[in-house]
Amino acid sequence: MYEREMRKCFRLARKGKGQVSPNPLVGCVVLDKSGKEISNGYHRKYGENHAERDALLKLMPDDTAGGTLIVNLEPCNHYGKTPPCSDLIIKYGISRVVISTLDPNPKAYGGKEKLEKAGIEVISGVLREEGEFLNRIFFNNIKNKRAYLVLKTATTIDGKIGTSIGDSKWITSEGARKLSRKFRQEYDAIMTTSATVLADNPQMRHRQKIILDRDCRLDFNLKIFKQGNIILFNGDKKKYNQTIPSNVQIINVKEINSKLDLKEVLKKIYEIGIMSVFIEAGSKLNGEIIKQDLADEIIQFTAPKILNDNTGLSCYSGDSVEKISESKIYELKELKLIYPDYYARYIRKL
Repeated sequence: MYEREMRKCFRLARKGKGQVSPNPLVGCVVLDKSGKEISNGYHRKYGENHAERDALLKLMPDDTAGGTLIVNLEPCNHYGKTPPCSDLIIKYGISRVVISTLDPNPKAYGGKEKLEKAGIEVISGVLREEGEFLNRIFFNNIKNKRAYLVLKTATTIDGKIGTSIGDSKWITSEGARKLSRKFRQEYDAIMTTSATVLADNPQMRHRQKIILDRDCRLDFNLKIFKQGNIILFNGDKKKYNQTIPSNVQIINVKEINSKLDLKEVLKKIYEIGIMSVFIEAGSKLNGEIIKQDLADEIIQFTAPKILNDNTGLSCYSGDSVEKISESKIYELKELKLIYPDYYARYIRKL
């Protein structure tokens, strides 16, 4: 019951991707007392109206008396950028509220209880697994207190990201690269390494970029520094011998075995307020992230090409593994043909 309307809430919620962080993605549908849809809305941008408020303020209380409100996340019960949605729902005379997932944020939850105390019927758990997947970044942030990491790769069928001499343009098609650029905009920041920047001199057009530059090797005249905000992570006590641009922030972290401490990097990123990171880097960082079980999600594009060269650049460069049982296990959540390439989304399986 109400599954069709809840799926519409999910579709509406997705319109806020890349705009609402650190808030969750939320969509809302309002039915009158006869069950007819009379309004809908979604959380469009951080600081603006929540989905329930966006939907209800298009109506008058007389329109909604005795009606039903469907929303994919429990209505908030606190004053943030806007007043509590639970209070507005009560004011509008809604008699039933249907929820997919309860809010895990201790600052915001309690809306369900308040609505029930006001005599409103509350149905929760509708398409709960889909609702949790939709807001996996938000749930991860609240539970683990760290940024959600998405590792993106583009490989040949035999798992290569380049030839033995570093040639990698282009493994995938323009369609795959276009989709990849779209994905970038859904996350708070892009992360890469100085090795990738020095090899490719990319622009990486994004409002927030993170570069791991342990030994301060980068020159600020490179393309990547021309626009957007940039955070550079360096090794402890290491410094640049050049003027730091105004759009660049330097953070020094400790090193472990001549590598930046990635867990400290993630802690610093979260403290800054970055909730999700899209990683586009080479095999060494990819391998280290997998080794340390830090990748929450993998987006992989696979081109119908085979290098058939054991000296080519592999997608992941980590430690030698002797047993299949030592594999890192991910769950396939999505698979699509972006002709002639394949796109797959994998979620970490704990």
